[in-house]
Amino acid sequence: MSEDKQVLEIDPLGGYKEKWGWSDPESYVFKPRKGLNTKVVEEISFMKSEQQWMREFRLGAFRRFERKAMPTWGADLSGIDFQDIFYFLRATDKQGRSWDEVPDSIKNTFDRLGIPEAERKFLSGVSAQYESEVVYHKVQESLTKQGVIFCDMDTGLREYPEIVRRYFGTVIPPGDNKMAALNSAVWSGGSFIYVPPGVRVDVPLQAYFRINAESMGQFERTLIIADEGSYVHYVEGCTAPVYSSASLHSAVVELIAMPHARIRYTTIQNWSNNVYNLVTKRAVAHENAVVEWVDGNLGSRVTMKYPSVILRGRKAHGEVLSLAMAGEGQHQDTGSKMVHAAPETSSMIVSKSISKGSGRTSYRGLIHVLPGADKCKASVRCDALLIDKDSRSDTYPYMNIAGEDVEIGHEATVARIGDEQLFYLMSRGLNQEQAAALIVRGFVEPIVRQLPMEYAVELNRLIELQMEGSVG
Repeated sequence: MSEDKQVLEIDPLGGYKEKWGWSDPESYVFKPRKGLNTKVVEEISFMKSEQQWMREFRLGAFRRFERKAMPTWGADLSGIDFQDIFYFLRATDKQGRSWDEVPDSIKNTFDRLGIPEAERKFLSGVSAQYESEVVYHKVQESLTKQGVIFCDMDTGLREYPEIVRRYFGTVIPPGDNKMAALNSAVWSGGSFIYVPPGVRVDVPLQAYFRINAESMGQFERTLIIADEGSYVHYVEGCTAPVYSSASLHSAVVELIAMPHARIRYTTIQNWSNNVYNLVTKRAVAHENAVVEWVDGNLGSRVTMKYPSVILRGRKAHGEVLSLAMAGEGQHQDTGSKMVHAAPETSSMIVSKSISKGSGRTSYRGLIHVLPGADKCKASVRCDALLIDKDSRSDTYPYMNIAGEDVEIGHEATVARIGDEQLFYLMSRGLNQEQAAALIVRGFVEPIVRQLPMEYAVELNRLIELQMEGSVG
């Protein structure tokens, strides 16, 4: 039997049977002491039987982590104690290739998350990470025949070392920021995807990340390479139970879109309110390539995440569609960065945020046009919706334009649900809560319509859940 914590009667993302706030009894084949030092980093590498170059990569990253100061320009991170975190937990000694092979204790969690159900909907591939490692993975045989590689990052390192070594850490180097350095030192799990030239993966590849243990740190590493003229859509969902102590999620995601390739990366994160969600996501788009981030952020105590695209090739295009919702005691500090490094590149950022109670949302973005990147186009739109007088929204846009003959646009709006809007909808038969939820759904519709249908439905349900009791 699992231990229920703040269970709510709704079916959120991915077909969960309850809200994210449950935890399963802990049963691990390897669980070290809390804390972080050189020995812990070496032990992680040893447990994974890694090659010497990766061990050296980890240790060099750890030295950078120790030297770098905590960021003070964003959300309050003073609640993080790096010595009060488990950096590696092994829940099972083997990875399941069929659902029957997964241990019952872990299967119980992912049954609740709807993974077997989701797979029956003919997903191209499914990967499920529990704590530090992927415990279940399956990919359609038709993709394998086309040369598509979709596996967990640890398997990718073992079975495709030349590809991984060529690209690993090239988009986000270990010294990029403190959290990227931490991930580079202790990373475990995540996804590795390679799509050969000209191959289209028309059905999304999907991954689920679950933190179960208290004071757990999850540091998955994802690397996606779309070779010339290929297409792939990757979708991930994330959850964690509610504990009194904080958990840390610090992922690194690197995308590489070769000429004429297209990558869409969709994230719906629904962390519980004790999680610090500090993520570095960045893509490189070569000539005529397209990279799209669709990013939904609900839950967590703090989220700091700014999906970025470096538009390296002529006529490359980048898009970020983001949604953040902050409730009582939460700070969603999100945004995007677009670097125009070649002529005729284009980008679009659409950011939607919703704040209620004492919740705070912040948009933090950058448009950077390098010298010589002429005839570029960039558009930024930030819309914030405040549910009540106690909520807060901030916008921190930054633009550095060194190119010539460019078109740059920025729009920002802040609105509060008004009494007149509520009165009008209530006069049509809705109660106050229903009226407010309808206004919010209309506000986020530009983001929701970009999601696969099942995710759009679940995101709307999650928003309705978050809106319960917000007005009146």
